[in-house]
Amino acid sequence: MHKTEFVNALMAKTELKKADVVKLVDAYSEVVMEALEKGDDIRLIGFGTFSVSERAARTGRNPHTGATLEIPASRGARFTASRNFKEKLNAK
Repeated sequence: MHKTEFVNALMAKTELKKADVVKLVDAYSEVVMEALEKGDDIRLIGFGTFSVSERAARTGRNPHTGATLEIPASRGARFTASRNFKEKLNAK
């Protein structure tokens, strides 16, 4: 699902105007990114948790040349689904 489809689905659920839903989705994305940038977790009960994962520096290998290279440490975003979310995904 792309952003446009997501916005349309939210419009159908909430009966809000498209411009309002777009603002809401953009604000949500911005708040999540700002919180993660600060190192905070976002826990949405019944949905899941957004958190930051730390990746240590490591040595990698170029698959074409076989040369070794140093991959620097980095941070990444992580999402862990709640139990309710997992149950809904696996319901048949």
